[in-house]
This record gives sequence, structure tokens and C-alpha cells, in this order.
Amino acid sequence: MIDGHVHLENGELSVEYAMQFVNAAAKKGIQTLQILDHTHRFLEFAPMYEGVRCASALQAEWLKKKTKDHLSQYHQLIETMKQMELPIEVRFGLEVCYAPQSESFLRDILSQYPYDFLVGSIHSIDGILYDMPFSRELLWDHFPADDIYRRYYALVEQLMRSGLFTQVAHPDTIKLFDIYPSYDLTPTYARLAELAAEKDLYMEDNTGCHYRYHTADIGLSDAFLRVLLDHHVKIMTASDAHVPEHVGNYIPEACEKIRQMEAQR
Repeated sequence: MIDGHVHLENGELSVEYAMQFVNAAAKKGIQTLQILDHTHRFLEFAPMYEGVRCASALQAEWLKKKTKDHLSQYHQLIETMKQMELPIEVRFGLEVCYAPQSESFLRDILSQYPYDFLVGSIHSIDGILYDMPFSRELLWDHFPADDIYRRYYALVEQLMRSGLFTQVAHPDTIKLFDIYPSYDLTPTYARLAELAAEKDLYMEDNTGCHYRYHTADIGLSDAFLRVLLDHHVKIMTASDAHVPEHVGNYIPEACEKIRQMEAQR
């Protein structure tokens, strides 16, 4: 089993803290663990969050608390742990908040270190975060769900076409508040599946929305997952753990669902 997306975000960039995630994964039967952190943690990425910062005082305050470390600290941790004998395979990367206007900036900064993987994610709709407690008042209460969904998936498609990433983070986490569009998403799923196959990208089956936001789907919706499998897209199971005790959450269930769907094809 693989847990392809866990964060050190709530602790120090230390071997001791990272090993809590590694040991938790080993105890749960995870053979491969992918450790990353959000780019908003690192001061070097601060310029690309200016739009998010300026859009709302709530968002500015949130970023102020989150942006605290230098990339060099993370790189030092990676180099140290790569020299260690670990109980399972551990890979290191970043979760990168993508925005079209930041592509040139990202292309330069991401090329400066040989990460094992790079996860692209959409966390804002043109500067407004959609997945925070304050997102209802800033976004969902102001714009039609259809418009939010269409813009979200347009951004996901641009992310996938950028050539910057090896993996797409939680591609349907836009559903986290159980707000859905009025139109059929199947054509959107098919377009993204074709693009993922063309670009050889992993699409995450991310369980974080299920146990953190209580969405009914364990990971991807049945419809989205079925379309991805029909197009032979590579799937990355991921817990999106932000604390060690969440590592591997619902990964066995996600794997079993994939096996069942593949058997039915």
C-alpha cells in the first residue's frame, strides 16, 4: 500500500517529527510513504500568494501563521533522511499551489532541487480559498456553485497541462462542503482522465475529505474513479495526513474499492 500525500505542516522540520509519520505508516502496513509540505509554509514561495493575501484580511491572517520556514531547512531534512536506513520506502516532495500567473516563477524555483515527486493542487478560485472555514462567506455564499466548479476544473486542467507536476492532488476536493453543481460532471472527468493519461500523471484518490470534512465518498467519487480506471490512469492513494495518527487513514478501504471497480470492468 502507498500513502502518497502526508504533511509535516503542524510540526518541526526535524528527523524526530518526520519519523513519527514513517513509523506510523510502517505500523499500518504502508510500504511507501510520500512526505511533502504545502508551498505556503516556505518563505521563498510567499510572492505567489500575494493575490490570496490581498483578497481578504482573513486569508492574510491565515497565511501569516502558516508561512514560517525556509526551503533550505526542508532540503536539509530530506538529505539527512535519505542517508538513513528506514523501515519503509520514503519519498520527499512538495504540494504546490498552482495558479496560471505563477507558472514562470514555479518553473524556476522548482527546478532548483531534485524532488522525488511534485504534487500540483488548486486551493483557491482566483485568489479566494475554497476549503477553509471562512470560505463559505468569502466564496460559496457569493458565487453560484456551477461557476465555482467550472473555474476549479479549468484551473485543474491548466495545472495538468503545465508540465510542472508528477501528481494531481485531491482532484475533486471541491466537494468538501457537500455543495455540488447542477450539471453532469462526467464529461469533465473524461477530459481530465484523457489528459492525465496523455501527460502520465498520477491522480490522487485522497481520503482526507472523508475523515476531515465528513464527505460521503471515501476518496474520489465513484463516477470520477470509474472514468479514471476506464482510461487506465495511474491512481495514487493518499491520506492527506497532517498529523502522524492520520497516516494511512482509509487507505485499505480506498485500495479495496479500486480493486472491486477494476474487477467489474
